[in-house]
Amino acid sequence: MRALVLTDGGARLEAYRPRPAAAPGEALVRVLKAGICATDLELIKGYAAFRGVLGHEFVGRVERCDVAGWTGRRVVGTINIGCRRCSVCLEEGPEHCATRTVLGIVGRDGAFADYLSLPVENLLPVPGGLADDEAVFAEPLAAALRVPEQAVVPPSGRVAVVGPGRLGLLVAQVLALANDGVVVMGRNRRSLELPRQLGLETGLVADAGSDRWDLVVEATGNAEGFAAALDMVRPRGTLALKSTFAGAPPMDLTKLVVGEVTVIGSRCGPYAPALDLLARGAVRVRPLIEAEYDLTDGLEA
Repeated sequence: MRALVLTDGGARLEAYRPRPAAAPGEALVRVLKAGICATDLELIKGYAAFRGVLGHEFVGRVERCDVAGWTGRRVVGTINIGCRRCSVCLEEGPEHCATRTVLGIVGRDGAFADYLSLPVENLLPVPGGLADDEAVFAEPLAAALRVPEQAVVPPSGRVAVVGPGRLGLLVAQVLALANDGVVVMGRNRRSLELPRQLGLETGLVADAGSDRWDLVVEATGNAEGFAAALDMVRPRGTLALKSTFAGAPPMDLTKLVVGEVTVIGSRCGPYAPALDLLARGAVRVRPLIEAEYDLTDGLEA
């Protein structure tokens, strides 16, 4: 099969990589569409020291599986694979298992390939009327849904999402379903054109003001975004962090102490509600598609 592989020498396209061997209880999935995440770009820069096939956002079709009822089904898949034996897996799930692998991120080949393998318990069937171009957003939309799971957002609270990229726009749309005060913040007016097209309120980071926002979600993918978000959140407010990036930027954390700010690290979220929102058209994702490439052009993408 073809695969986009991260090696010690950087990313490269392999035309004849062996297909993954699905273990008992796993499915061999033919990838139909895969999405490029900012995390993929950070992995290329050195984040997490990953080596292997990149990619963790996908929709595919099960080609082979030893569990009845899955072969031929169109699926998306959760990305964390735990040991299934430790107390974390049994009580909370695999997301924080100490020995977990993560599709295309930690110890497991990912979705930028013709095929991938995942345990059946990680798979979710895609609703029949949901197009591949929309279903491929299940993973990042699930990550967006993790924020309201973790943070209590009063309907009248002031909420800022810093970073008008794809994840930021998914988070903003999710939060706007239950809150009228959500504002997408960007560094320049051009970056705010798309959120305005989506019907979201927008503003410039430079005009956001200090200590004014009840909840600030940082989704910029860079250290400067963290600093801006920290400045914006009010004392005793909540700061939710969605970015992962290479490097260790200097940060002044004094405000977290003095302002008694609650900090939430926010990563993977629930897929079933994400698929439901996509199927109902409650969150718009097609405008977030910037371009489409064949896997052969993966390096360019």
